[in-house]
Amino acid sequence: MPTLKTLLLPVDFSDGSAAAAAMARTLAELAGARVHALHVVTEVTDRSRRHLPVELVERFVREVESLAEANMKDFVEHHLAGLDVVPEVVVGDGWEDIVRRAEEIGADLIVIATHGKRGLERLLVGSTTDRVLRHARVPVLSVRG
Repeated sequence: MPTLKTLLLPVDFSDGSAAAAAMARTLAELAGARVHALHVVTEVTDRSRRHLPVELVERFVREVESLAEANMKDFVEHHLAGLDVVPEVVVGDGWEDIVRRAEEIGADLIVIATHGKRGLERLLVGSTTDRVLRHARVPVLSVRG
């Protein structure tokens, strides 16, 4: 029977992430697992960056990162207090960073929120959760928020 020692919990600080955190909390408490809470700050696209001074973009990314780190601290205190938690904020591309981080930490399970995109938006854009489900090499539990 598989054991759960390491859970990866991608968070975007939404109500959906809170629901996923509640599920991750339950699983971590039952299994004695460590929770890696990960927030990915997606970068300004290269096309947009070409028209902005490098210093301005770098300062903006640092400020967004700092705000995300404060939000992560609050999120962990509110939703995951008392657990063995490793909070992490990275700047990257989104779903690819989630899948890569799961492999790097040896996650046994990814617990991720779904935001329920429907219709044309889902067909054209998809979602981070959809992409993680398709590309992750470990099991993924999607939690409806």
